[in-house]
Amino acid sequence: MPHLNTSRRMLLAAGAAGLAAPALAQNAPIKVGLVAVLTGPQAALGTQLRDGWMLGMRQLNNQLGGRPVETIVIDDELRPDVAVTKVRAALERDRVDFVVGVVFSNILAAIMRPVTEANTFLISTNAGPSTFAGRGCNPFFFATSYNNDQVHSVMGQAAQDDGRRRVFLLTPNYQAGRDAMAGFKSRFRGEVVDEVYVPLTQLDFSAELARIASLRPDAVFTFMPGGLGVNLVRQYRQAGLANIPFLSTFTVDEATLPAQGEAALGFFSGTNWAPNMDNPANRAFVRDFEAAFNYVPASYAAQTFDAANLLNGAVRRVGGNLADKNALRAAIAAADFQSVRGAFRFGANQFPVQDFWLAQVARRPDGRFQTETVRRVLEANVDPWAGECRMPARI
Repeated sequence: MPHLNTSRRMLLAAGAAGLAAPALAQNAPIKVGLVAVLTGPQAALGTQLRDGWMLGMRQLNNQLGGRPVETIVIDDELRPDVAVTKVRAALERDRVDFVVGVVFSNILAAIMRPVTEANTFLISTNAGPSTFAGRGCNPFFFATSYNNDQVHSVMGQAAQDDGRRRVFLLTPNYQAGRDAMAGFKSRFRGEVVDEVYVPLTQLDFSAELARIASLRPDAVFTFMPGGLGVNLVRQYRQAGLANIPFLSTFTVDEATLPAQGEAALGFFSGTNWAPNMDNPANRAFVRDFEAAFNYVPASYAAQTFDAANLLNGAVRRVGGNLADKNALRAAIAAADFQSVRGAFRFGANQFPVQDFWLAQVARRPDGRFQTETVRRVLEANVDPWAGECRMPARI
């Protein structure tokens, strides 16, 4: 440009750089912080969650909406302080665009503020405490799982439907355990003969089993995730209590069944998903997951696989541009993907509106164990806290 003065050339160059910046940003990798417990006795749950995401990425050619993805795996170690430190590093150092995952509600409670105050979308693929479904709902927070109360209320309704009159309740003493108790009791109208809270680290249930044996309830309801559930189921069967119906949530599932084996046969669970659900997306998911990882997927994997496809649809709807947070939020809320659960949509508090099922542990023809749907208990269920959510229209 021989006739342009120096200042004009500088202005043109700056303008060209400004036009190129959005294009460059949209071609840069999307960074996702994937939070899961990967050490200790609960690592089987986090491994399921991680592998569900990884399968989604594999099938999407490691892209979301056509943009490449960098996944930063964060082991929360089931320690809230560790989770906060690692997530803050992912936000401030790695500048992640999304935080996805979280098995346990106490970890979600710890990282909620750091993530959402950074104007970063947090997609919970398992933990769903009531505190974030009602008045604590947040425009930067979505769940592809459930509100904790909901899935536990399935078993309260199932116990009610089956004519159980006297039930013993047993859960860990933390937010999800308290939500489990509340959820069950919200639909059960019989007598609660006792409700017992145990430490989240407890592995010996001999005292609680002796109490159950003395009370002889019509059924036991429990929420004991991971290693707690493995030990409880084994000890329950060994104590000769299997004639008392065992109703549970996240106690007998595909994450724990390999260790529980025959001890869990016939035991019941409430769930929003099971491997035998008969729809094309789920059949393909279970087949591909087992081929990739050589074990049966659990809901932790299924809900995180759904999250990968949810975000893929959302990023596609905004043309790969993550800068407009309101547009991105609307795109996530649209739930433009095919869920392994079949019908899927978000409610006003950005939790799913979905069906819930009674499931039972069965042995497959190949010798593996899985939960299988018995009957639908709740249809298109809206969680009980949604009415308290006052979600802002814009961020």
